[in-house]
Amino acid sequence: MLQNPVQLRLEKLEPWQHITFMTALCERMYPNYVLFCEQTEFADPMQMHLILDSLWESLTVKNAKVNFERQLERLEELVPAEDEHDIYLVYPALDACVALSHLLHGLLDRDILMESLVKISTLSAQTVADLEEAQTGSAVTNDNQKENEAVCGEWDVQWELFRVLRSAEKRDIEMIKGLRADLREEPISNIGVAL
Repeated sequence: MLQNPVQLRLEKLEPWQHITFMTALCERMYPNYVLFCEQTEFADPMQMHLILDSLWESLTVKNAKVNFERQLERLEELVPAEDEHDIYLVYPALDACVALSHLLHGLLDRDILMESLVKISTLSAQTVADLEEAQTGSAVTNDNQKENEAVCGEWDVQWELFRVLRSAEKRDIEMIKGLRADLREEPISNIGVAL
């Protein structure tokens, strides 16, 4: 499992910052799912988009009522089985689903929120590392990850997200909306899939 000091730094932030960080990472993994669905006609990716919308809404709309249990049920219907698809994209698509599942579980049980954050942070970097390994044949590990440009790029994005969130003194709705807009205006995933 890939690790990075950003995960320890994030622990010091507030729960709303944790949730925003995770939602942003899930948003970045979403194009991987879309491309997989387009190539396999497996599911309507808009369904995952609606789940992401509800999570952003829970962060930006005062008194928003989001049924996370129901969102988790909706997500379960969207998860591809890796053994039923023989294209590589099933793995990043599956990772996108797993990340979103960790986030929803963290929202349902706040005791595991930080644990969910570390899992999503690691998973997003691992998706990148797995693709690198599939392309080059050599594994990316905790020890050699600094030599891998793509994995370093992923950690750079996570550090940038951390810096943006850390700069907010209180829950800043406009900043969260701006972050969502930035991610959606130029949707490029952690492995470079552009919508």
